[in-house]
Amino acid sequence: QVSSGLRTPRLPVWLCSISGRHSVLFGTDRRLLSDWKSERIFQLYFYSGQQEQTQTAHLTIDTHSRHWEEAQREDPCSPGKRRPALEMAIRTRWAGATVSWNGTDPFF
Repeated sequence: QVSSGLRTPRLPVWLCSISGRHSVLFGTDRRLLSDWKSERIFQLYFYSGQQEQTQTAHLTIDTHSRHWEEAQREDPCSPGKRRPALEMAIRTRWAGATVSWNGTDPFF
């Protein structure tokens, strides 16, 4: 029997498989589960458990930024067009979102 906490999580948690590696993307704001207005600018945390990740990455997600749209105008082959796989995975949930790594070097 699955507990109600697993069926309806109290905090937003996503299990990810990015580039063949399993990881966890999670938030501490319960409103992300029930209030679409809280999806404007919010914080997520990412942990992969891999040796190269020494601490949980703190990400700021902005779903109303125009930065992503401007970047789409670049040549698809240009280095500025390439984004980490984690950012692309986040954009499967929040299309067009801008991801700030808050001082952490992007990985994945």
